[in-house]
Amino acid sequence: MTRLIYLTATTLDGYLADDDDSLSWLFVVPGADDAETGVSAFLEGVGALIMGSTTYEWILEHEKLLEHPEKWFYPDQASFVMSSRTLPEVPGADIRFRDGEVTAVWDELRAAAGEGDIWVVGGGDLVGQFADAGLLDEIRVSVAPVTLGSGRPLLPRRIESDRLHLEHVRQSGQFAELVYSVD
Repeated sequence: MTRLIYLTATTLDGYLADDDDSLSWLFVVPGADDAETGVSAFLEGVGALIMGSTTYEWILEHEKLLEHPEKWFYPDQASFVMSSRTLPEVPGADIRFRDGEVTAVWDELRAAAGEGDIWVVGGGDLVGQFADAGLLDEIRVSVAPVTLGSGRPLLPRRIESDRLHLEHVRQSGQFAELVYSVD
C-alpha cells in the first residue's frame, strides 16, 4: 500500500531553512554526508515525490539544474511540483507542475507512485496540507545540532500527540533521526 512520507532534516529549533530559504546550515554540520546515506535506500522504495515551489526553486538554483540537468536528483521517480506560478522545467526530467489543493492531485500522485511510496520533499506548508487532508502516513525527521531562531518551520500545523506515534529513533553522527507514524 502506498504511503505518504515526509522525510526531511530540521534544526533543533524546528526550521527547515533560514529566512532566505537557504539550507547552508545543514551542509556544515559534521557528519551531514553520513546522515544522507540512508536517503539512497529510502529512494529505492519511492515511486513518486512531491514538493512545493520554494523547494523546487532552491534545488534548481543550488544544483544549477538548467545548465546541468543531469544533476537532477530523482531520475527514477515521477516528480510533482505544487505551484501557482510558471516555473522553468529541468530538461529531460519527469516533472509535473500542478496547482490547487493537494487532494485534487492525490489520485494522480498515487497512480504515479505505483507500488512505491510518495515522498513529500518539502516544504512544511505542503506537508501540512497533506496532514490537514488526513493523507500523511509518516514523518521521518533528522534533527541537526543547529538553531536558527527563525526561518521556514518544519511543519506549520498543530498535530496532537494522539496522532503521532514514535516508531524509531537512531543516531547518525550529530543527527537524531526520528520516525513517527501519523494517524
